[in-house]
Amino acid sequence: MIKKARELKVEASILINRYRFIFYPLYFLAIALFIYFVVYKILLVNVLNIEFNYKLNYAIFFTNYIEATRQSYVDLYVLGVITTIKISIISLVVAMSLGTVLAIFRLSNVKVLDIFAKSYIEFIRNTPLLIQIFFWYFGTDPLLPKVFTTWLKAQSNVEFAYGVIALSIYTSAFIAEEIRAGIQSIPKEQMEASRAQGFSFLQAMRLVILPQAIRIVIPPLISQSLNLTKYSSLVMSIGVVELMASSRFLFGGTARIFEALSVTTIIYLSLSLAISFALNQYNKYFLSYTRY
Repeated sequence: MIKKARELKVEASILINRYRFIFYPLYFLAIALFIYFVVYKILLVNVLNIEFNYKLNYAIFFTNYIEATRQSYVDLYVLGVITTIKISIISLVVAMSLGTVLAIFRLSNVKVLDIFAKSYIEFIRNTPLLIQIFFWYFGTDPLLPKVFTTWLKAQSNVEFAYGVIALSIYTSAFIAEEIRAGIQSIPKEQMEASRAQGFSFLQAMRLVILPQAIRIVIPPLISQSLNLTKYSSLVMSIGVVELMASSRFLFGGTARIFEALSVTTIIYLSLSLAISFALNQYNKYFLSYTRY
């Protein structure tokens, strides 16, 4: 009986860990409900006769923030979540591509490429992201080619485009170091054997080294993906209507700060857990053929 109970406990633990992007929000919601109904309503209000004047009102999410279009704050939050997901995915793909190139430059025998990549990484990693966002949005017109800036400003959402550029460049510097560490963890004899088989340096990297290195760096890449999703809230500063901007519109229009920020926090938590789950599943099912 005890053995069976232990086996059930282990199975339950594995199940919760596998689907934690579902269970964790429910767990935190249960804690919040316990605090509200047991600690506050029963203990403080009924027993100790202590009551706060602030009344929670989550019904404000269903009020209209634009009367002419009959759009509610729920619609605004949905738009914000979609924008956050889009800017995070696009930035991550670009950052992964750019970070891989920078990692290869760092390991290249060409000294100029190594110095360029190292300078780029050190500069980007040691300057605040918010300054970089402002720099790309306000200060790059005189520096970039006119053709590029004209094309960029012709886009329907130029703020979104500048946000993707800033987030991609910032994150690529961190990803480059993670991938470089992963490449260096692969035995150098594999590169030598690949070159002996007639592969060029780039072919050996693409077909032999990088597939193994990516598998190794999946855990730190998950961390970088989560950071990127959270850092996407900073593009609110240049006018991108993402999740945090939606929250600001809500508490700016209704003065309901707690309701706005609590829902925003739960959504960010759910997004982070979903990203972690997706990358872990990718690591488990699509990269499982790699052997060391």
